[in-house]
Amino acid sequence: MEGRSPLPPFAPRGALTPAALSADYSRVIGFLVRRLLWSVVLVWGAATLVFLLVEAAPGDPFDRLREPGVSEKTSARLQEAFGSNRPLAARYLAWLKGLLHGDLGTSWSYRLPAAGLVREAACNTLVLAGPALVLQFALGLCAGIAAARARAGLADRGISLAAAALYAVPSYCLALPLAWLLAVRLGWLPASQMHAIDAAQLPAASRLLDTLRHMVLPCLALVLPAAGGIALYVRDQMRETLGRGFVTAARARGLASRQAEMRHALRAALIPVTALLGVAIPGLLGGSVAIEVLFAWPGLGRLAYQAVLARDVPLILGCTCLSTILVAAGGLVADLAATALDPRTREGGE
Repeated sequence: MEGRSPLPPFAPRGALTPAALSADYSRVIGFLVRRLLWSVVLVWGAATLVFLLVEAAPGDPFDRLREPGVSEKTSARLQEAFGSNRPLAARYLAWLKGLLHGDLGTSWSYRLPAAGLVREAACNTLVLAGPALVLQFALGLCAGIAAARARAGLADRGISLAAAALYAVPSYCLALPLAWLLAVRLGWLPASQMHAIDAAQLPAASRLLDTLRHMVLPCLALVLPAAGGIALYVRDQMRETLGRGFVTAARARGLASRQAEMRHALRAALIPVTALLGVAIPGLLGGSVAIEVLFAWPGLGRLAYQAVLARDVPLILGCTCLSTILVAAGGLVADLAATALDPRTREGGE
């Protein structure tokens, strides 16, 4: 009995013949195609809804052109150049045609192509949100596993209490005391912007270090509340999985308790945890709006905030489309991760 290896928690129901593998790949490809088609519909629906809401908002973004000193001829020429004097249906169809060709139009407030502005802001957001996403899952998984293994001990109560407290605090509320303590009171970190004023004259290594220092405060504000929620979820999933039969059977076959927990229970617990990835990305994008405004981070959230204030329709629609694409991609990645962890999902066809 001691020489036998324990059974995996999910044993395949049949041999992996070439025909079975071909059918498996066909189901995965079909699943990807369906999800991509639904993603296109989601992006179009979200952008159309935002377009109609912006058009239905009271006021006119070109009201300032009617101020004294601006001639009627100049005002009419600018409105014609931006297409704001055309009917609603014509503006919508023109925008949709440009979107299919990758053209988001010209920003009304910046007088620059909206696609370039959105692309630059999205890169800055990914610089901040990418490490934040990795860190919140890493901290949440480690804390949740440690709390589950403590089994109602002192460590479990301490970790759970700290995680619940962090999860209850919105990221923008946590950002203010963090900035006051680490930037104003102690002076350890910069409080705003992405780079120092003289960053362009610094060597490459110093520029990277400068960017990392500017990232710490907004990244902490995004990571800590989300990590608290992930820790609580992982703790509950791990405690439920540790009491299931396949973990008990693995221990009975001679596998050490720690190996049974990490090899079998953790893998089974990670399957529902992967669903959090699809929720974490829109949550991260939503939270980054307030964080980027508070810390003056030149990202997609701050650009969308400024575009809404200026009623800059091309820029608002560009930010909406890209945010929706990121949300759809996050859901797709979460589904693929769950499929990779649980072979039964592939056997079921989804």
